[in-house]
Amino acid sequence: MAAHKKTDRICCAVLILSVLITVLFMNGEALGLTAKAAALGYETRLFDTTKVHTIDIVMDGWDTFIDGCEDEEYASCAVVIDGESYKNVAIRAKGNTSLSSVRQLGSQRYSFKLEFDHYESGKTYHGLDKLCLNNLIQDNTMMKDYLVYRLMGNFGVASPLCSFVYITVNGEDWGLYLAVEGVEDAFLERNYGANSGELYKPDSMSFGGGRGNGKDFDMDDFDFGDTDFDPADSETGAGQMPDFGDFSPGDFQPPSDDTTDAPPEKPDGTTDNAPGETGSKRPEMPGGGFGGMGSSDVKLSYIDDDPDSYANIFDNAKTDVTEKDEARLIESLKMLSSYEYLEDVLDIDAVVRYFVVHNFVVNGDSYTGSMIHNYYLYEEHGRLSMLPWDYNLAFGGFQASDATASVNDPIDDVLSDRPMQAWMFSSEEYTQLYHEYYAEFLQSADIQGLIDEAYSLIAPYVEKDPTKFCTYEEFETGVQTLKTYCTLRTESVQGQLSGSIPSTSEAQKLDSESLVDASAITVSDMGSMGNTMGGGFGGPGNGDLEPPGRSGSDDAPTAAAAETSSQDGQTPQSPGTDDTSNRPTPPDGGPDTQSGRTGAGSAEILLTAACAAPALKLFCSICTAIQRLRRF
Repeated sequence: MAAHKKTDRICCAVLILSVLITVLFMNGEALGLTAKAAALGYETRLFDTTKVHTIDIVMDGWDTFIDGCEDEEYASCAVVIDGESYKNVAIRAKGNTSLSSVRQLGSQRYSFKLEFDHYESGKTYHGLDKLCLNNLIQDNTMMKDYLVYRLMGNFGVASPLCSFVYITVNGEDWGLYLAVEGVEDAFLERNYGANSGELYKPDSMSFGGGRGNGKDFDMDDFDFGDTDFDPADSETGAGQMPDFGDFSPGDFQPPSDDTTDAPPEKPDGTTDNAPGETGSKRPEMPGGGFGGMGSSDVKLSYIDDDPDSYANIFDNAKTDVTEKDEARLIESLKMLSSYEYLEDVLDIDAVVRYFVVHNFVVNGDSYTGSMIHNYYLYEEHGRLSMLPWDYNLAFGGFQASDATASVNDPIDDVLSDRPMQAWMFSSEEYTQLYHEYYAEFLQSADIQGLIDEAYSLIAPYVEKDPTKFCTYEEFETGVQTLKTYCTLRTESVQGQLSGSIPSTSEAQKLDSESLVDASAITVSDMGSMGNTMGGGFGGPGNGDLEPPGRSGSDDAPTAAAAETSSQDGQTPQSPGTDDTSNRPTPPDGGPDTQSGRTGAGSAEILLTAACAAPALKLFCSICTAIQRLRRF
């Protein structure tokens, strides 16, 4: 009898333990546990950043393929990556404005996309399904994208892997490119595990190409009205935009074909969007023109509960999205736009880290610029985060007019119509957290080291590159300018954090004498929109144009101050200090500094989702064993 009681106790203990294990595996997300990121194999091969890799594209009919690149149609080729051969790989040109820009330059140096699984399902390069090969256009430094992705990844942001590659075609030199991990299935599995969430690339811009996104656009078809601008005219098209008078691209709001729709309200009940603006309204312009620029859905604003109002999001989904997924995202946007329950709808840590690096590198061709694109939106269980994309026009390259203004770009301007950015200024706690992370970034990032490392690595390949968009001398000037720019930008941000330099546009207008002087450098030396698109928006010769990204600047959504100084006169922690005692604790528990990733739990526990089934099987086996013991 005693032995029977002892057996019962053991069985009960084992049963309880197995139940706990099963619950942990099956409800890990709800309990703050995250699935383990997967190691797929390609990370340490092609994306080894200590060397320049080689890719040989082997293809019959290459000239025919190049002639039709703007159609963005796939063709079959073989690729040899660092000596490994892969047959029947799909290749096409990629890009937005760069597609037409390459043609206008009389070049054949297009960016490419390789799909290993396009013709053969399941085929990969050591687990990688999609690979982008960027042509480094508008970037005399040849390393802007590379530098930003490295900075993002080092700071704990889920960022695409990248490395430099020297491309040959049928054995003949083609040029130095940047290989970038496609933000698709393999990326999701690597960063979020096999059971990842939903991925979107919101974009209403049909300006200048892009597969399925205004690819028929041609600058020659664009109606510039009464302006004197002619893209084909070397006098006006090569270095400057047309004279738009008092027009600022940042002020542009597209007309709507339905003016009966009321603009969405901000949390304070006001609106600052154009009448009739919705996510699904697109003006009629050649090739799409500026179609949808400023649409509320790409701003990630809540419009209504109709999925059709978010066409620029859902039409650009990268995962298979259901009606349930759409409803969940809309609900998250609704809560985000109200600045309520932010911990439930945002990966606080991930989003803050993203914006710290993003704001440092001053990229107007982005979510915070007037185009409002070039980002990925990741959603999992209703929580949102941002993923970086396309930074070849960073470091002021989109504006490329006033170096001092770019270097001192305010870190605390509130874009009230961009809730994914504005929420950081909705309370003093979140603003302080943002400042703390900024200080951490400045202290930890080895920007100059990354630049020097990249320069030493690629300089010989740039020199022999037969198709590059700049001379070798321009490359060297660009790299030196980039180093100086980053030094001055760091100085300015440190001053903005300490309070010695104003951190908003309005305050900088009142105290311009305190700004870091960057007049000795020329931002366009690093490459800019103006290199190929007539000066871009605010490019050379157009310093009067309002810099993109400032157009949405407004007061903070609440009474919380956007200035660095708090009401009690204290300033945020200065870079270089290590006192974190007063740091607000992120609602999700903060970053995991050991793994370099961020997570939802206070102590991120890495679990493999595939273990849920074995755990359940174990539970069932134990129950069966208990029954047998009791019969015995």
